[in-house]
Amino acid sequence: MPFPCDGGIVVDEQMAIRVVRLGSERVRGEGLRIGTVRRPPRGVAKSDHASRDFYDVWLPDLAPSAEVIAGYKSARETTAAWRRLERLYRAEMKRPERERLLKLLAALSHTTNFALGCYCADERRCHRSILASILLEHGAQLV
Repeated sequence: MPFPCDGGIVVDEQMAIRVVRLGSERVRGEGLRIGTVRRPPRGVAKSDHASRDFYDVWLPDLAPSAEVIAGYKSARETTAAWRRLERLYRAEMKRPERERLLKLLAALSHTTNFALGCYCADERRCHRSILASILLEHGAQLV
C-alpha cells in the first residue's frame, strides 16, 4: 500500500528497511545504516564505524534498556526470559518519544532505503527481530 506524503504525493513502493547484523557486509542499495544499539562497537574508532560496516548513524533510543537486557541474561536466556524481554522491550517502545521515532522510520521506509541493526549473531534472539515486527505494525516496509 502506498504511503501518502504531505500534499497527497504517493511515493515509490519499492523503498524499504533492511534489518541487518552490524558489521556485516553492506548490500547494494542498502542506504543509510542505523545502529540501534546501546553502545558503539568495542575497539573501533568512531571514524571507522561506517567504513567497517557497523553504522552511519547511531540511534541508541531504539535499543532495549540495560535493565531489560540484564534481566534476560540473568535468566540464562531461556525461552521464558525471551518472551519477557519482548514484552518489556515493546513496552519501552510505546513511550511517546520512541513512538515518534517508529512512526518516522515507518514513513521514511516508503521514500528511501535504509538499514537498522544490532551486533547479535542470532537475529531470532535479538531485539532487531522485535523491532522489525514493531515497525511492520507501524506500517513500515521491510525487505
